[in-house]
Amino acid sequence: MSENRSEREFGANGHAARLFAGLRGGDVRALARAVSLVEDGAAEAAGLLGLCREVLKEMKRPLRVGITGPPGAGKSTLVDGLARELRGQGRRVGILAVDPSSAFTGGAILGDRIRLAGEDAGVYFRSMATRGHLGGLAATTEDVLTVMEAAGFDVLLIETTGVGQGEIEVVGLADMVAVVLVPGMGDSIQGLKAGVLEIADVFVLNKADAPGVERLEGEIQEVVGLSGKTVPVVKTVATTGLGVAELLGVLDGLRQRLTSGDKAQMRAEPIMPGMNPRPTLKALDSAVLDHLGIAVRSIAESRRLYEALGVVVGDVEEVAQERVRVAMLALGDSRIELLEATEAESAVARFIEKRGEGLHHVALQVPDLEAAVERLRELGVRLVSETIQVGAGGHRYVFVHPSSAGGVLLELVEAKR
Repeated sequence: MSENRSEREFGANGHAARLFAGLRGGDVRALARAVSLVEDGAAEAAGLLGLCREVLKEMKRPLRVGITGPPGAGKSTLVDGLARELRGQGRRVGILAVDPSSAFTGGAILGDRIRLAGEDAGVYFRSMATRGHLGGLAATTEDVLTVMEAAGFDVLLIETTGVGQGEIEVVGLADMVAVVLVPGMGDSIQGLKAGVLEIADVFVLNKADAPGVERLEGEIQEVVGLSGKTVPVVKTVATTGLGVAELLGVLDGLRQRLTSGDKAQMRAEPIMPGMNPRPTLKALDSAVLDHLGIAVRSIAESRRLYEALGVVVGDVEEVAQERVRVAMLALGDSRIELLEATEAESAVARFIEKRGEGLHHVALQVPDLEAAVERLRELGVRLVSETIQVGAGGHRYVFVHPSSAGGVLLELVEAKR
């Protein structure tokens, strides 16, 4: 897409078009401003993201690697080491580190940390605050990654906050996930078994020169054995660089499997009990069932049933524009979304008043939401809203009116690549 075309199509949004042209041309300042614009939800963000998504249709997408694990595991040092190894191979690297929010400013507490001493035009580092978002990432992480992808990096490293059992959102944004652990965690490994351990494509045992690494490796092998998967384990000492090159070799090997299609077969079974396999680098070809929305009077009461059955229940989030609280339940190859009204006049509250608790909507996942909406409009399908909305976890969606969907409220959700 040429700069002139960008200016014509977004004439009223010239600032976004100029930033887009700058980041495509390698201007780091333009990229930084574009990321800030998207992160802050500015008015020009939609136009900028539209330009980025358009150009990404014609580009080879960079590899997304999620780096996650509990606090103190050395994720930041490991990310720096990976970036140095990648630069040694001539690959351009984008780093997105999600940090806790300051209670005073709302910004990232660790946002001023110094990375990769010295100037290197081949590395771009960005720290962003969670701003209260749960899951180990921020609500706008996907959009920021889209902007960074359009800037032409070869690899994107996504570093989460220090996570625990339930913060596994990175699995939906990354092509592969490295779970970083350290010796001396004690019983906390047991608590992590039901959550973050099951999303690993590779386990990194950092600080491997510390006592207890053999015990940790044994515990990890036990977890992997119970899951029936084959997951590589790499020992590193990130402060010295020991094992980092080996880790990069494992990640590159996983990418070869991913692009050859083996990863799709590997992900044919749930990556953890009740959780969806994430999309691979190849875009989904058609719509698939994403979740079923169930309207309930109380999420706290309703979740007891599912937890008694061993279903993993996510954190409760509030979607202000829909006036609901939601909790996602991972269930086999799909999910259930529990919906609890926050206001008496909300759509969910009116639904329960009229029909009682029960199935509220069916959600289908589509690879390109804009294209799907355009096709439906051409067919004369009635949409509840003419604009694409953003919901819990930053996912993009639209609702199809029941009058056009056989009496069922139908939600279309865009697949996260």
